[in-house]
Amino acid sequence: MLSIGKLAEQTGVKVPTIRYYESIGLLDEPGRNAGNQRRYGAAALERLAFIHHARALGFSLDDIRALIAMSAHPEQPCDAMNQIARDQLNATRARIAQLQRLEAELSRIVTECNADDGAVGACSVLAALGDHGKCAGPHSGPAPSALPVKSTQ
Repeated sequence: MLSIGKLAEQTGVKVPTIRYYESIGLLDEPGRNAGNQRRYGAAALERLAFIHHARALGFSLDDIRALIAMSAHPEQPCDAMNQIARDQLNATRARIAQLQRLEAELSRIVTECNADDGAVGACSVLAALGDHGKCAGPHSGPAPSALPVKSTQ
C-alpha cells in the first residue's frame, strides 16, 4: 500500500491533482490506515498512471472518464473508444496546423524586422502586432474587435 506522497512520486502526478481526481470520481476514494492517512493499492497506481498518460496525450477529463467507463466492459466492441482516440488525433492535427501558421507568421515578422537599422517607433514587429491586417495570411481565428483605448488623463 502506498501513501499519497509515494503514489505521487511513482506516477509523476502532484498530490493536489490526485486529490482532485478523487473528488471528481476519476480515482476511487482510497482506504485509510489507523492514522486516517490515505492508502493506495496497485489498482489506484495503474488507474493514475493511465490518467496521467492520457492527459499527456491531450485527452480531456471527460474523455478519460468515458474511456475508464468503457474499460469496465472489456467484452464490448471498441468502436466508441477508437472514436475518442480518433477525435483526439484530429484535434491534435488541427492544433499542429494552427501552430505551423503561427510559426510562419512569426518567422515573417522577425525576418522583416530590420532591428539593426530602425528605431522602436518604426519597428515592423510593433506594426504587425498592432494591425492584424498586416499579417501575410490567416494564422488564428477572426481578428479581435478593436477595443477602445483608455485615456490616461
